[in-house]
Amino acid sequence: MRIVVLCIAVLAFASCRGPEPRKPVEVKSGSFYKESIERSKQLLAKEEEMIKELMAKDTLHEYSTSPNGFWYYYETKNDTATYLPKTEDQILFSYNLMSLQNDTIYTAEEIGPTSHVVDKQQLFPGLQNAVKLLKINEKATFIFPSLQAYGYQGDNKAIGPRTPLKSSVELHTIIIHKDSLN
Repeated sequence: MRIVVLCIAVLAFASCRGPEPRKPVEVKSGSFYKESIERSKQLLAKEEEMIKELMAKDTLHEYSTSPNGFWYYYETKNDTATYLPKTEDQILFSYNLMSLQNDTIYTAEEIGPTSHVVDKQQLFPGLQNAVKLLKINEKATFIFPSLQAYGYQGDNKAIGPRTPLKSSVELHTIIIHKDSLN
């Protein structure tokens, strides 16, 4: 009788352990992410090659390279102004968006004048940095690879995924933030 009670006690004690977690069926190695990164690098390299060919054919303009990964040339320079927009300055500017083949996607009139607090409000990455290169009353055309434009998403309207863009941007007004004067 004691043996039966002892066996029941051992079985009851052994069954109190929780359920055993299952082992994963598939082990992720990270190769998907590595392949995705490699694909992105290849796409960016193709876009940059296409943009450089476009700039080489354009003998009318002298392009500058931005440290942020886009290119531009000035349409109108303002040699008398010296101040460039800084973080928290409020600016008023206008811009359009075009394909690399100069097909208009959005006109400056459609977009309208844009009021923006530098580095505090969201613009697409290239435009966020482009406006900081312009002085008041300057206009420049920028060429953005897709990663500096609307990236993998597009704008869910007229701009598709992975679309490089051209944009003519004109800076109209700068309201200097008090901390920018120091």
